[in-house]
Amino acid sequence: METKLPAKAVELLRKPVLAHIATVMQDGSPQVTPVWVDTDGEYILINTAEGRVKTRNVKRNPRVAVSMTDPESPWAGSLWARGTVVEITTAGANDHISFLAKKYTGAERYNFRPGEVRVILKIRPDSISGGVTRG
Repeated sequence: METKLPAKAVELLRKPVLAHIATVMQDGSPQVTPVWVDTDGEYILINTAEGRVKTRNVKRNPRVAVSMTDPESPWAGSLWARGTVVEITTAGANDHISFLAKKYTGAERYNFRPGEVRVILKIRPDSISGGVTRG
């Protein structure tokens, strides 16, 4: 069931605050990774690379959880989302990772590794909780 991102969630997702994505390993155990995050206002966007554990995991099982905590406001600025990866795309992924590098580090562009193929994980939020859901 799709859930609309509250305005406070969109605001937090657009800040340079580290997020964590939880995916499911093949044996059913959880795997958590710190990630840079973004939003288009409707979906949660995470940029990663082909071949990474989280990419392999979401291809097999698209259910994920994403959490963030704004260090300036730990409770009011908390976001806990469960969702589904509805798209994995290379379209725009190189520009997107450079945008995230600027957002998080101030670098003009991302320092690509040789042969790296970037992808965007487009996550449909199915449930949202945390401080961002409160008035």
